[in-house]
Amino acid sequence: MIRKIGISLLILASLNSCVSKKLYTELETKFADLKKENRKLSDDIEALTASKNDCEDKLKKLQEAHEKLSGEHDKLKTEFNAATNSLKTLQASYVALEKNSNESLEANMSKNRELLAKLEAKEKALAAEQDRLNKIKSELEANNKRLTELENLIASKETAMKKLKETLSKALRAFEGKGLTIEHKNGKVYVSMENKLLFQTGSWAVGVEGRKAVVELGKVLAQNPDLSVLIEGHTDNDKYLGAVGGIESNWDLSTKRATSIVNILIESKGIVPLNLTAAGRGEFAPIMSNDTPEGKAKNRRIEIIITPKLDEVDKLLNEL
Repeated sequence: MIRKIGISLLILASLNSCVSKKLYTELETKFADLKKENRKLSDDIEALTASKNDCEDKLKKLQEAHEKLSGEHDKLKTEFNAATNSLKTLQASYVALEKNSNESLEANMSKNRELLAKLEAKEKALAAEQDRLNKIKSELEANNKRLTELENLIASKETAMKKLKETLSKALRAFEGKGLTIEHKNGKVYVSMENKLLFQTGSWAVGVEGRKAVVELGKVLAQNPDLSVLIEGHTDNDKYLGAVGGIESNWDLSTKRATSIVNILIESKGIVPLNLTAAGRGEFAPIMSNDTPEGKAKNRRIEIIITPKLDEVDKLLNEL
């Protein structure tokens, strides 16, 4: 789908400027959708962290309930032992009073029956509390197991992203100092390429050196098909006055540049096009001030944001 969009953009760019506003509107809408998707991914990470904290709170409450029930169990057990001792005493009294009158014997027998009934009630209460304690203990163990699985899964995702960052650093080492940087933060890997490595001024055609860097990046991504990749185009705040070389605005230029990167990436065997998303952000997400030439140069860039898929994490969360 992204390949078709790129081809359509090239065809439209070669036509007269009467359709440029429509193209701009479509790209603007697509960007809004992509921005929403990117925000959702960030929200998912925050939701995972919140869910983890919630699970830890539940675990703490279950542990407190377990301790409370253990105390009640010990109390009932003490009462049971005391009742058993009383029964033995009464049984001894019963033997001693056997020689007394029928009236006294009947009184003792009545007390004995009452004590036996109380003892039976205590035994039932103790059994019920034991069942309840076992149930809570089972739930506690199950939730603790799921929480451990969730923590391990999140940790494995984080480890995988750290390893990916190291792999990318090795693969793209030849381009260090040429406007390429790689960073790992918030569970994602960010690859930033300045325009001096990729494009000429006002162009969205990737140069020879830039193509080499993107091809090397594509080789690594092809070996990691379970990743979502967002390619963002960024510009400085220099304005375009009308259509210049088929470009309507900074947003238009940034989108064309992002699409050019996608078109190179999908040439790599093993790349899943469904995992790629191209977006233009124009001049609206600068990383430095546009008041200096150096700042503008830094803002003219391609940001490639690599995110792990969270399907397994969602499944575990739904089981809690």
